[in-house]
Amino acid sequence: MRCPFCGHEDSQVKDSRPTEDGAAIRRRRQCEACAARFTTFERIQLRELTVLKSEDKREPFDRDKLVRSISVATRKRPVNGVQIEKLVSGIQRQLETMGETEIPSQKIGELVMQGLKGLDSVAYIRFASVYKDFREAKDFEEFAGNVTEAGQESGKQ
Repeated sequence: MRCPFCGHEDSQVKDSRPTEDGAAIRRRRQCEACAARFTTFERIQLRELTVLKSEDKREPFDRDKLVRSISVATRKRPVNGVQIEKLVSGIQRQLETMGETEIPSQKIGELVMQGLKGLDSVAYIRFASVYKDFREAKDFEEFAGNVTEAGQESGKQ
């Protein structure tokens, strides 16, 4: 593994352990040239995924981009990094097991919405505001009203 500090090609693994959700291996490494320490993560990847964006644009699936967008939605909410990692791992696993290598960005957005709905209603509404492109305050009101009604109905059962 290339050192991020000096660019040297070789590093030595000092410690390996699974992440809290068990979806990856965390490795502490030390550069053989400059002795700097850094962390890498190793994850299972079933297949290469390509995201189909609007206007037929394609880009490689970027797990970190998904983590960042969910982190923005959950900012200052009672959602921790482990919960976000579990959500992202679950979404990625679903995408990889669909059997398709090209995934519409809308499908990814729907999966994130489903995951956030069960995790935190405020984060769900925040993500929806960007995903559904809310333009006016009434868009928030209508969506939040639907979320509140759905939550009350599920509480009655």
